[in-house]
Amino acid sequence: MGANGKKRFGELKALIPDITDKMLSVQLKSLEEDGIVSRKVFPEIPPRVEYELTEHGLTLLPVVESIAKWGRMKVEKEGRVVLDE
Repeated sequence: MGANGKKRFGELKALIPDITDKMLSVQLKSLEEDGIVSRKVFPEIPPRVEYELTEHGLTLLPVVESIAKWGRMKVEKEGRVVLDE
């Protein structure tokens, strides 16, 4: 998704290895309901589903990129990834 375009469920799962299938599914459904992600189901066997950021979702990229930049600076400053603060 994002600047990288359409992603299938398995591709998203690979990008977030610690997430469960159920949690990813719940989050994608919520993002779809909020108009941030679109979901397209292809009438194939087995069914193929693709997710993509909507135009509205793309407006969030600068915010997410800013948060990611902050996180990288924090890791550089502290020399470690901080999971709980």
